[in-house]
Amino acid sequence: MSNQHKNPTISFRVSEYERKAIKARILASGMMKKDYFVRSCIYNRICVVGKKETIYPLVEVLRKLYLQLFTMHTAFTSDATNTLPTSEEISALQTEYELALKAIIDMLDGAKYLWEGDRHE
Repeated sequence: MSNQHKNPTISFRVSEYERKAIKARILASGMMKKDYFVRSCIYNRICVVGKKETIYPLVEVLRKLYLQLFTMHTAFTSDATNTLPTSEEISALQTEYELALKAIIDMLDGAKYLWEGDRHE
């Protein structure tokens, strides 16, 4: 039982230089390593790189969001009230969509340079 974790583990490999740079930032932050990584992943800006590998997952999330919202809209506007989602289902969807929309907004914020600044019209 002691080897079981309540939450999944995230791991990745870094170069020796990157490891030292990360260690220095953690030390400078005064936070525990776990807290530093979590906050860095959640709150740091996302740099958008315009490749299909970056855009396609975003489009897929938007497609799923659209389909689910369309299904919910249809259920709410139809006469069949037994197809409405339960409170627990709505709460789970709200959390999922809130996180997805936050990630999308952060990615688009990282791409603002594409439409802000000097315009070459």
